[in-house]
Amino acid sequence: MGIFDNFWKDKKAKETPIEEKKVSQVGETGVKTIENQDVVADHNEVPQDVSRETSEKTQDVKPEAATSASSPSIPDEFVSTPIRSYEEKLPVTHAIGITKIISIINQKGGVGKSTTAINLSAALGEQGKQVLLIDLDPQGNTTSGLGVEKSQLNKCIYNVLLDDTELEEIIIPDVCKGLDLAPSTINLAGAEVELVAEMARELRLKDAVGKMRGKYDYIFVDCPPSLGLLTVNALVAADKLIIPIQTEFYALEGVTKLLESMKRVKSRLNPSLEIFGILLTMYDGRTTLSRQVAAEVRKYFGNQVFETIIPRTVKLSEAPSYGIPITQYDPLGKGAISYMNLAKEVIERG
Repeated sequence: MGIFDNFWKDKKAKETPIEEKKVSQVGETGVKTIENQDVVADHNEVPQDVSRETSEKTQDVKPEAATSASSPSIPDEFVSTPIRSYEEKLPVTHAIGITKIISIINQKGGVGKSTTAINLSAALGEQGKQVLLIDLDPQGNTTSGLGVEKSQLNKCIYNVLLDDTELEEIIIPDVCKGLDLAPSTINLAGAEVELVAEMARELRLKDAVGKMRGKYDYIFVDCPPSLGLLTVNALVAADKLIIPIQTEFYALEGVTKLLESMKRVKSRLNPSLEIFGILLTMYDGRTTLSRQVAAEVRKYFGNQVFETIIPRTVKLSEAPSYGIPITQYDPLGKGAISYMNLAKEVIERG
């Protein structure tokens, strides 16, 4: 028996299958080969799952240059991001098209939501996009992971949801190239209870974020690991969802309930809500389990799964402790390259 047999039975038993985004099927040659390779010990080695173009560019780098670029000047301690106002934002140098609002969501904790929110946003910024990242998790890991001292904040996303503060008033601009942040503090922990008595409680985030359309190419929402009112707000506000799934045994354990919640929100509050992509994270090619889970997830979700797989690396875990994304901490490492490839996929999917 496969490790996901129970999920297959549940899927077949449902009268109405989950709506999936229709895209052309990827052939066997189009799937990244990282599932069949071992994770290397050297974090600066380019993984086999990156595009041919990226690999060729890396091979063209002279040994001396590669050594210098792969060993950036890492700060000795946490780098604090200056708290500036939205009025101090650098001018946008390109025309903004249709803003895409994407919630990064999974009710299971520890699957790489905040890591993906930070590094995907930074990678898109590196590729010339304007990105707003909203930290909707009371733990504030995304906020601290981008170098913001939460103790210095006068207002956060809590004030937007409960006090009708304009989103622009809390945005910290240019925390990285092309990336602005709407931070979170521990005050947000009380929002779940306080929102219960509020009018239009499910629409608070949607109303606030809607005013920012046309100012950013992408708006990402980093969701808390729960299915409470904060997550419902993220589902209602979003156009699409990115669901990170850790390549371990319980990978689909919480996803079933998340998809059920998504269907309810889609039918009653947000008819346009869709899954933008399923992202495999913390992949370790040395283990049979990771390869098997990756194969099962691809079989279950089909072409909704991103071709790019995020590997398990020490560098990805270290970067938040310095308050910078992986694209700055280890730009030639396999973690940074994976997120740059993911950013390209996000752009290609439109």
